[in-house]
Amino acid sequence: MSRVWKFANIEFHPGELPLIMGIVNVTPDSFSDGGQFFETELAVQHALSLVEQGAQIIDIGGESTRPGAESVTVEDEIHRVIPVIEALARQSSIPISIDTYKATVARRALDAGATIVNDISGLNFDKEMLAVCRDSDAGVICMHIQGTPQTMQNEPRYSDVVTEISGYFKQRLEELVKSGIAAERIVFDPGIGFGKTALHNLEILSHISRFHEVGRPVLIGHSRKRFLAKVIDRQVDERTFASVGISIALAVQGTDILRVHDVTAHRDALIAWHTVRKTQLHEDSHPLG
Repeated sequence: MSRVWKFANIEFHPGELPLIMGIVNVTPDSFSDGGQFFETELAVQHALSLVEQGAQIIDIGGESTRPGAESVTVEDEIHRVIPVIEALARQSSIPISIDTYKATVARRALDAGATIVNDISGLNFDKEMLAVCRDSDAGVICMHIQGTPQTMQNEPRYSDVVTEISGYFKQRLEELVKSGIAAERIVFDPGIGFGKTALHNLEILSHISRFHEVGRPVLIGHSRKRFLAKVIDRQVDERTFASVGISIALAVQGTDILRVHDVTAHRDALIAWHTVRKTQLHEDSHPLG
C-alpha cells in the first residue's frame, strides 16, 4: 500500500525529509507552552510564524492532554480554537489540523477551515467522531493511547510495545476503511508518552519500520516530552536540542511527519543532515554549488 496521504484536495507524498507539523496550543495548561498562546491573536501570529519557519501543517489544540490533565468542556474548547482556525484559514493556505477527541469540536473546526482531524484516541473516545470523519474529506490522524490522559501513566504495561501498537494499527485501519474512511486519508501515530514509559517510547522510536509495514504514513510527536528527561536530565524548556536529535534519528528511519514546537531548529537540522547524506550518496554532486 502506498504511503501517499490524500485529503481535501491535498496530496502529500513520502519525501526525502519528513513533513513538519507545527504545534499551536491554545491552552492555559499544556505541559510545554501552556498560556503562551492562549489569546486568539497571539495564537494566530504564532501559527503564521511557524509557517514562515517552514511548517507544512499547523496543529491547533484547545485542551491539554498531558498526563493527569483535566478535561475541558466542548464549549470551552470551541471557544478557544474556532476563532484561531477561522483567522488562520483567512490568512494562509496552510493545511490546518484540529487536535481533539470530541466530535462536536472536530465538526466545527472542519466547518471553520481545518482539513485534518488529529485524535489522540484513534476515534474511540467519542462515538460520533467516526461519522464526522467519514462524512468529511479530512485527513485523519489516528493515535494509539493506553488509558486516558488522566490514567495513562499509571504503570503502563505491554508484553511487546512495538508489536502491540503495530497490530492495533493494522486492526484499526481495517475498521476505519470498513466504516467508510478511505485508507489514503489515514495517518498513524504511536503516541509517544501516551500510556508508555520512557523505555517504551525509546523502543517505539527505534522501530519505525515496523509501523511502516501497515502501509500508511507515520507521525511522531516527541517534541520536548517528559521521556527526554530520562535521556538528558533537563527541564521541559531545555529539551529542544534533544528533540532535534530524536528527529534526525526518525528521519534516518523514514518517518513521514514530525509534530514539533521548534520548527526552525528541526527544519534546519533536517536540511543539514539531508545535505550531508546526499553528498555521501552522490559524491560527484555539489549541493552547495
